[in-house]
Amino acid sequence: MKEFGKYIIADPRVCGGKLIFRDTEIPVEEVLEQVADGMDWQEIVEDWEGMISHQAIAEAVRLAREVLVSHTENPLREVRI
Repeated sequence: MKEFGKYIIADPRVCGGKLIFRDTEIPVEEVLEQVADGMDWQEIVEDWEGMISHQAIAEAVRLAREVLVSHTENPLREVRI
C-alpha cells in the first residue's frame, strides 16, 4: 500500500491499485469528476453515504492541483488544445 496523504492511498489489492479513499473502495477519480462537474461537496459526501469527508475531498483536489502544476511549468508550451 502507498499513502498519498491522510485520506488517499493506492493498494494493489483494492480496485486494481487505483487511487482510493482510505478504508473505502471509492475511486478518487470518480470524486474528482463530481467536483469538476460542479457538484456540491456536501452532496458528494451524501452520495457516498458519508464514507468520505469534506477534508478527504479537499485533499484530493489539492493533490490533483499539485500534479497539474508540477507537470505544466510552461503551460503554453506543454499543453495543446
